[in-house]
Amino acid sequence: MTTQLSTAELQATQTLLQGYAPAQPALATLHQHQGDLESSLDDLVSAAAGATVYGEDRKTLRQVLLANLRRELCGDDSFRERVEEYNKNPAQAALLTGLIVYVVELVALPWMSPAIATVAVLWVLKIGLRTFCDYTEPRESR
Repeated sequence: MTTQLSTAELQATQTLLQGYAPAQPALATLHQHQGDLESSLDDLVSAAAGATVYGEDRKTLRQVLLANLRRELCGDDSFRERVEEYNKNPAQAALLTGLIVYVVELVALPWMSPAIATVAVLWVLKIGLRTFCDYTEPRESR
């Protein structure tokens, strides 16, 4: 499943996050990948984790991130409530930045950054939390 933000969605996100400096690397990467959330996530994770430490296997890095995101976000009622609140008020920049900060604090990976969390949150918002949780469920559990 390749998930992509439209040009309009990318511009709206850029406008919402213009005052949030930690999200700017994510937005630049999203522009570079024409809104492709998965490719952007791969690049940000690879850069943050450091290919010299983790090797060149980007798929494995994404799998590690997705497993951690799924474990932390899918059963977290507070995150679900925050997503629902944002969906009711998508023009509220504070709600979006709050989701990003919450993900950074929640996901215990040494290379988790606001840029990675920005793309992860946008991905969850684009496809929905339930779909994200189902999509990232380990294959043997499906």
